[in-house]
Amino acid sequence: MANATAVLPNGTLLVSSTLTPSVPNSYFTHPDHSGLMIAHIILMTVGWLFVLPLGVMLSIARSRLAFPTQLAFLSVNAIGLVFGTIYNAQTPDFYENNAHHKLGWVVTWIASVQAIVGFIRSYVHSHDGMRGELVGSGAVQYHRMKDLRTAEQHRYSRDSGQGTEPNSPRTSSPASEQAYEAERLYGSSTHQDIEPEDEQEKHGLLGNNAAHRFLARKLSWIAQSRGMRYLDFLYGFIDRTMLILAFMAMTTGGVTYGGFFKGHYIFSGLAHFVKGGIFFWYGLFSLGRYFGAFADLGWAWNISPRNGVTAEFVESFLIFFYGSTNVFLEHLGSSGKEWSAGDLEHVSISVMFFGGGLCGMLVESRKVRDLLNSALKPSLDNHTSLDAWQAPKTYTFSTNPLPGIILLLLGLLMSGHHQASMVSTVLHKQWGTLFVGAALARGVTYITLYLSSPTSFLPSRPPSELVVAFCLVSGGLMFMSSNSDMVEALEAHELNAMFVFTVMMGVTAFLMAWTIIVLAVKAWAVRRPAPY
Repeated sequence: MANATAVLPNGTLLVSSTLTPSVPNSYFTHPDHSGLMIAHIILMTVGWLFVLPLGVMLSIARSRLAFPTQLAFLSVNAIGLVFGTIYNAQTPDFYENNAHHKLGWVVTWIASVQAIVGFIRSYVHSHDGMRGELVGSGAVQYHRMKDLRTAEQHRYSRDSGQGTEPNSPRTSSPASEQAYEAERLYGSSTHQDIEPEDEQEKHGLLGNNAAHRFLARKLSWIAQSRGMRYLDFLYGFIDRTMLILAFMAMTTGGVTYGGFFKGHYIFSGLAHFVKGGIFFWYGLFSLGRYFGAFADLGWAWNISPRNGVTAEFVESFLIFFYGSTNVFLEHLGSSGKEWSAGDLEHVSISVMFFGGGLCGMLVESRKVRDLLNSALKPSLDNHTSLDAWQAPKTYTFSTNPLPGIILLLLGLLMSGHHQASMVSTVLHKQWGTLFVGAALARGVTYITLYLSSPTSFLPSRPPSELVVAFCLVSGGLMFMSSNSDMVEALEAHELNAMFVFTVMMGVTAFLMAWTIIVLAVKAWAVRRPAPY
C-alpha cells in the first residue's frame, strides 16, 4: 500500500491511499513449516534438474551407470516426496485441485516403471545363459554345440585313446574336425561354451543365487516373445520424453507454490507457459545441434549421412502446426465477449505462423524442387556439357530462412505489443528483442554456410548458433514470466522488469553450461563399452 498526500488551498492535509495489486494467499506467503517446503524444493531440484538428465543421457548411451543413476534419482525423489507430504499434512490447502500434485505422482510412477524396465532389459540382454538358451539365434547355437559335443564323445568311445587327452594331438576323423572348428569359432574349448547352467549364471547381474534363478524363470517368456521389443520401445519413449515431463513438473510446482493462474488467469498463464516453454526447448535444441546432437540426421550443420527430413522442415512443420491449432484458441480467454484489438492481433500472428510454416515446408520439399527444375532439364539434342547440369553444392544443405523470418517478425510484433501495465510492456519488449537477436544470428549462420557449404559429416559448429541458443532460452523464460498474474505479483512486491531480466540471464547461462556438461557425459558414456 502506498500513501499519497496533498495540501488543499485552505491548509487541509489530504491523505489518500493507493492499493497496489495484491498477491493471492499461497504457500509462498505462508510462514509456518517453511523449512519442510525448502527441503522439498532443494531435493526436487537436485533430483529433477541434476540427477535425472544424467540418468537419461546415460540410458540413451546404454551405459552400465544408467540403472544406478536411475535408482539415485528415485531415492532423492522419494525423500523429497516425504518432505512434501509432511508439509501438505500440516498446512492448509492453498491451491485446491492443482496440477502439480497429480503430475508429480504420475511422473514419479513413470520414472519407477522406467527403472524396472531398464533392469529387465539389462538383465535379459546381459545374461549370457539366457541369451544363449532362450533368444532365437542363441538357441540355434546351443543346439549346434550340443550336437558337436555328442559327436566328439562318440569319437572318444570308438578310438584307442589317441587324442582323448586334452593336450594330445587330434585325429583326423570328421567328428574331431567338427569339434576343432567349434573351438576355433566359439572358444578354446567346446566345453566352455556349453558349460553347466550354474557356471553360466555367474555372468548374470545377480550371479548364481536364488534371486537369479527366480528371475530367469519369470523373464524367460520376455526373451522368447515379442515382449522384449515392446519393452525396448517403451523404455526409449520414456527416455526421450522424461525431461519434458520433468520440466512440466517443475514449472507447475512453481505455479502452485506462488498461487498463480487461479480463476480466469489460467488462460493467460497457460498461453505464456506453453508458448514460452516451446521457445525454451527450441533454444536447448539449437544448443544441442551446435554440439553435434542429431548429426546422424544432418541436423548439426553438417552433411547428412542419409536422405531424410531436414531440421528446417521440422521447424517449419512445428510453426505450421502451432498456427493451424492456435488460431482457434486466441479468443478462449475472452469467451462470450466481443473481440478486442488484442485478440485480432494474436489471431493474425497465428495466421502468420500457419502461412509461414506451410511455405517453409514447401521450400524444403525435394519433390517440389525437382518439379520446378524439370522444365530446365536439357533435351537429347542439347550438346551442353553435362557438368553444367550437376546439382549445386547448396542442394546438399538447407539454408531455408523462413523459420528465422517468422521468429524475427514475432519478436518485432511483441516488442511493440501494447500492454495495460508498464512492467508487462517492458517484459514483452525484452523477450521480443531477444527473439529478434536469435533470428538475426540465425541469418548470420545461413549466410556463412551459404558462402562455404559444409563438406564433412562432422558438426561445423557455427559460433552464431550459440547466440541463437542463448537468445531463445532466455527469451522463452522471459516469455513465460510475462503473464498477467506474475506481472501483478511483481508489482505488488515492487519489483520491476529489469529484475526479471537479470535473473533470467543468469539462469540461462547456468542451464546452458549444465546442458553442455550433460551432453559431454553422454559422449563419454558412448565411448565406453556397452553392457549389451
